[in-house]
Amino acid sequence: MKLMKGRPENTSGRLEKEIKVYDLLDSLEIEYERTDHDEANTMEACNEIDKVLDVIICKNLFLCNRQETQFYLLMMPGDKPFKTKDLSKQIGSARLSFGKEKYMEEYLNIRPGAVSVMGLMNDKEHHVQLLLDQPVAESEYLGCHPCVSTSSLKMKTKDILEKFLPAVGHEPIVVDLPLQDEE
Repeated sequence: MKLMKGRPENTSGRLEKEIKVYDLLDSLEIEYERTDHDEANTMEACNEIDKVLDVIICKNLFLCNRQETQFYLLMMPGDKPFKTKDLSKQIGSARLSFGKEKYMEEYLNIRPGAVSVMGLMNDKEHHVQLLLDQPVAESEYLGCHPCVSTSSLKMKTKDILEKFLPAVGHEPIVVDLPLQDEE
């Protein structure tokens, strides 16, 4: 794996949804670096990729409430444990669980293993609320998939917050998840 600047020169064999990510980032003048790799849909595989990217390792979780009427994309450090009760309180949701694949595909055009903030570009009707854990929101760079799990991107968090999210009409909620159980 090696880090390259910008979009791939040869796009044959790449999915349209990946190319659309590059098109949008380029149109917004967001600089990014990219690495291509085997399918990465586990945190272990992502850890190896993130060594190349040299970014905060993010867990991207697609969540919903019990009634499946509210959906969330949570970006948090990969080494932090996730407990739904810690998040539920902060966002005022009674109970959270992992969202079903059908909603992930319908709203974000993403399959499990490729969950990414980039999917919000496909959520034109704003079904999904972005939640950023404080350390992710404060990081200089972040890494994410371009809607497929065979490439990974590195870009400035500031560009995501100030250019990408306004362009796709999404505003994040910053949450503060504890490192461990707080008694």
